[in-house]
Amino acid sequence: MSGSSAERRVTAEPTSSYEVVVVGAGQAGLAMGYFLRRQGRLFVIFDRAGQIARAWHERWDSLTLFTPRRYSGLPGLPFPGDPDGYPTRDEVIAYLERYAETFELPIELNSELKRLDLSDDGRFRLEVDGRTITADQVVVATGPFQTPYVPKLAERLADDVFQTHAVGYRRPDEVPLGTVLVVGGGNTGFQIAKELSATHKVVLSVGSRQTPLPQRPLGRDLFWWLTKARILDKSVESRLGRKLRTRDTLIGSSPRELKRHHGVELKPRVVAADGHTVRFEDGSKLEVDAVIWATGYRPDYSWIKLRVFDENGRLRHRRGVTDVPALSFLGLTWQHTRGSALIGWVRDDAEFIAEQIAVYQESKARPSARRPVGAGASAQAQPDERT
Repeated sequence: MSGSSAERRVTAEPTSSYEVVVVGAGQAGLAMGYFLRRQGRLFVIFDRAGQIARAWHERWDSLTLFTPRRYSGLPGLPFPGDPDGYPTRDEVIAYLERYAETFELPIELNSELKRLDLSDDGRFRLEVDGRTITADQVVVATGPFQTPYVPKLAERLADDVFQTHAVGYRRPDEVPLGTVLVVGGGNTGFQIAKELSATHKVVLSVGSRQTPLPQRPLGRDLFWWLTKARILDKSVESRLGRKLRTRDTLIGSSPRELKRHHGVELKPRVVAADGHTVRFEDGSKLEVDAVIWATGYRPDYSWIKLRVFDENGRLRHRRGVTDVPALSFLGLTWQHTRGSALIGWVRDDAEFIAEQIAVYQESKARPSARRPVGAGASAQAQPDERT
């Protein structure tokens, strides 16, 4: 591809009707596109952003994956470089852009979906920037990083306290000197606190404890062990899967290491704020100059006008297949396994959804055919980063 990423627009000949519409041009949408291309489907991938892999563009500059390159590729194209090394954010972006180009995926950027519902003939109707698109099937591949979440108490901090969600954090020199509070005890919060500690006084607020796991136990990468033990293959419906999905893990970080080697002070959950002062669950207080909210994301499906959510607004699905025939989701946290939302494992769910798509297209000519395997759904909430 050529030109700046904000100007890129990869697309096939525009039409108003498709067999499949994929929403989202991140890793999940691209993996879906790979399998649809192999099937010879007439499809398009829409994304509201001006570049492929928007979520990766919004991460901080020094971000490095905790999955080695051998486990960071999408189907059909290995991740380049040392297979045992860890790719940077910019490497991931370049890889995903190359992936779209290699397989000539039909992507329309700067195309935000305003509404998804069903037309009178039973096909899907999508409103996209003033256009109406119809499709036999729709795959929502917008992933877990949709709407940044910041607690309401942030509004009680003084105007001169620097605040940003982790999605807006880029590098330490953009954060004012002084005391920085990082809120959020997930991998993101620990990594940002670690980076800032070289230039700032940093306090990390951890709302719930997570299990720390070393990056390379016994000289092998953690994901080598997880793959060898087939832990990443355990489904959310298995006994181990049900247990693991409620446990958050820290990879390559730990509270002890953060305090001992980086001088970061740890505090419990933030419960109140007033002016320049925040108060923690244990009653202690801290005067802050800046706050980084590493508090996760919330899904935004307000544009979907179909009955696929329960009374609490949680998506009902089983491995991405919903109660609405031909509407599927991809890239969700614990969609099927621990790896469902990870770049190197999304292929398994994408291939499964592609098989459902093929079965559905074949059944259109046979009205009495059964629904695709996997039909029927259960509510599966998407966990956010713990604060």
